[in-house]
Amino acid sequence: MKVKPIQTRKIITIQRPLLWLLNFVVFICIILSSLWGAFEYGRNVAGYDSAGADALVEQLRAQLEESQAEIVETNRRATMLERNSQIDDDASAQLKRTLAEAQSEVQELKKELSFYKSIVAPEEGNRSIAIQTIQLKQNDTGSYEYKIMVSQRGRNDQFARGTISVSIEGMNAGKPATLQLEDVSKDVKKPMKFGFKYFQNFEGVMTLPDAFQADTLHIKVEPSTGKIKAVDEQFAWSDLTAGGA
Repeated sequence: MKVKPIQTRKIITIQRPLLWLLNFVVFICIILSSLWGAFEYGRNVAGYDSAGADALVEQLRAQLEESQAEIVETNRRATMLERNSQIDDDASAQLKRTLAEAQSEVQELKKELSFYKSIVAPEEGNRSIAIQTIQLKQNDTGSYEYKIMVSQRGRNDQFARGTISVSIEGMNAGKPATLQLEDVSKDVKKPMKFGFKYFQNFEGVMTLPDAFQADTLHIKVEPSTGKIKAVDEQFAWSDLTAGGA
């Protein structure tokens, strides 16, 4: 009589899943911090050194590819963690939020990379002015920290000069009202002038009246060169305070 060998199965479980989660979150934060540092460095030097901008584009491209690869790997590990019964729902939801934030940062970096590439190798065509980005964030005092970037598109071998005006439209004590940026920000001198080859930032802090409910941010860019068309755009305040434009 033959004795059948006893078959055994190894059950592999993931121990201390919350520790895995913490490691993933820390790793993503390190990647995003390094990318953001490179981006801020690029903003400071791109307007003055086109060769440095070229190197920055290559650096951003490499970091972007690395970040995307890490997100793919983290997604794979997240799926594995979800299959493990030892991880709780809250930890899984936290990991998903972290991944969503990381993917959002990657998308933002793609936009910034495209912008810097346009500086290094601008497209042929007529020169134009564009409102590149707007950042608006409420601080602890209730005031709003703002940053508006205006850039030149097409051929940027010459300086673009002119003025920019910013106003906030909304309701004040139930009545329509318009506030000029220079009236609510000490960082603005009228007229707001610009002069750049690549881009220029306007930033500071604005304090709105307590009874004022902002609805729209209105920006007018008027180049002094007749060959460049003026820009007149409006942005919903709720969109800007939810993450910028």
